[in-house]
Amino acid sequence: MKRRTFITLLGGAAAWPLTARAQQPNRIRRIGILMSIAQDSLTEPRIGTFQEELQNLGWTPGRNVRIDVRWGAGDFDLIRKYASELAGIPADVVLASGIVPVQELRRAASTLSIVFVLVADPVGLGLVESLARPGGNITGFTQFEFSFGGKWVELLKEIAPRTRRIGVLRLPTDGSGVAQYSVVSAAAQSLGMESSPIDPSDAGKIESGIAAIASVPDCALIVTTSQAATIHRQLIATPAARHRLPAMYPYRYFASGGGLISYGIDLMDQYRRAAGYCDRILKGEKPADLPVQQPTKVELVINLKTAKALGLEVPPTLLARADEVIE
Repeated sequence: MKRRTFITLLGGAAAWPLTARAQQPNRIRRIGILMSIAQDSLTEPRIGTFQEELQNLGWTPGRNVRIDVRWGAGDFDLIRKYASELAGIPADVVLASGIVPVQELRRAASTLSIVFVLVADPVGLGLVESLARPGGNITGFTQFEFSFGGKWVELLKEIAPRTRRIGVLRLPTDGSGVAQYSVVSAAAQSLGMESSPIDPSDAGKIESGIAAIASVPDCALIVTTSQAATIHRQLIATPAARHRLPAMYPYRYFASGGGLISYGIDLMDQYRRAAGYCDRILKGEKPADLPVQQPTKVELVINLKTAKALGLEVPPTLLARADEVIE
């Protein structure tokens, strides 16, 4: 009896740790989010879309995941500080919105898994080896493909046919502006138009740069994709409207806010797809094995009220192609 009792107790003791471990909840995973922009009514829905898709994939805050959000508000020092914070948690994966957050996160922790959104040229910027094979711990979703530049020019010429010269606003905080300008310039030349860059050295020079190009007859404006375009959207849109410049914008909110026309990615789609990549990384996949994806959902928005104020008659064929017409 003593021997049987001993064996029974021994077996139970051996099994107990396994049972206890099975009953313990899974470790709560940590997702960091580093935004280069400020938190406001325009930008908050992006985080909401990301979190909603995560929940669809089985990640519920407080149950199996914790999400730490940091808003950089366009301040490089603040972004650098928050990058160090997220690297020190350490987060299991970080969503980085824009070029500067990716660069600062990479400096803070070379092995941190990063999924980016809203980066125009990750290969040219040295973030990944190639789109198909990122090759490191960084992957994500681009906000620009080079056909966009040609499309901007074509659409602008279609809605403002008298245009002979295009000013291209490139903001200094985004290194992809040079590549975007090259595409726009080549497309403009093919249609018999001239182009010139507007390169404000800081935000305070945006208005004077736009005013200078507006002084040229039959001129129009193209704003390239960048996080700075979001941060300084009022500094861009207000003088463009005041100088009555036909302007092509890369994001829908410019047209819905009074700009003439926009053609670019669906911003919410970037965050929705990024949640899918974060899910896959949390489940064990490596960023190096997840190809960088280009935009799949593009929006054309036309502000008909602004067109009429500029004395432009929008061709019916262009209106028919628009995803949204604002009246």
